[in-house]
Amino acid sequence: MSGDTHFTVGGPAYAIASVVITLKQGVDVRTHEHAQHQLTWAPGGPLTIEVDHARWVVQRSRALWIPGGVAHSVVPGSSSSSMLSLHFEADDCPLRWPAPTVVDATGLVGPLLRHLVQLGARAGEQRARATAVLWDLLTPLSVATLPAVLPTDPLALRVALSIKENPADPRDLQAWGREVGASARTLSRRFRAETGVSFSSWRTNERLNAALPLLGSGHPVSRVAHTVGYQTASAFITAFRREVGTTPAAYFSGSGAPSITRTPSAAAIPAAIVAPGRPGGDRS
Repeated sequence: MSGDTHFTVGGPAYAIASVVITLKQGVDVRTHEHAQHQLTWAPGGPLTIEVDHARWVVQRSRALWIPGGVAHSVVPGSSSSSMLSLHFEADDCPLRWPAPTVVDATGLVGPLLRHLVQLGARAGEQRARATAVLWDLLTPLSVATLPAVLPTDPLALRVALSIKENPADPRDLQAWGREVGASARTLSRRFRAETGVSFSSWRTNERLNAALPLLGSGHPVSRVAHTVGYQTASAFITAFRREVGTTPAAYFSGSGAPSITRTPSAAAIPAAIVAPGRPGGDRS
């Protein structure tokens, strides 16, 4: 069911073999879950999939495995996108990945996903054979994700939402304090207490999160850097490498992303899987 800005997919009993949904820019898929495992691919433009406090960018070269029972939402990129999702009953699936997992969608995987969608649920043995090949081909990619935690304090939340709207906003905490009626020290304490990182670190993560779908769409690094608030491409690449562990080009090629992850402040972010970096350090 679709509306002006949201697309709602099924409900608790949602159980279909595959679905292809065209999402216009600005129309997202609301948070939902289903018992079946899901493999989502975006051959026609990048999608951002959010699970708890983590985000993944799905596009032509990578798909995302979402275990059954995990609530998730979908946001299209800067243009219309096509979301292709396959669903598998847990009892029929040999994969035991407990958390969302990025997989390589190059080579035979993409055409095989299209083939399975075309077969539908009633293909019987033909579908079973194709699915068995898919299990052999799915290869996890070691990619890092960035935290997307919002503060709960009303004043800090106003600042955070404004930065999400315009990640290039250069204002520091003193300027934001004048905007929302709080001291820079108060905002600093609230960001660290409620997100697990400093304001500077939070803003860096938000800028990089905003950059990912643009990079996935193929925009030049220099343009993306300026769009999200960096004066130079080199400064952006330095921040990206520090937080994600690799360069933007290697991240989307799947050739250089690290497998090490860390979880900052378990009390503040109990479910986040985040990129390696300096815990709680100031970053810009």
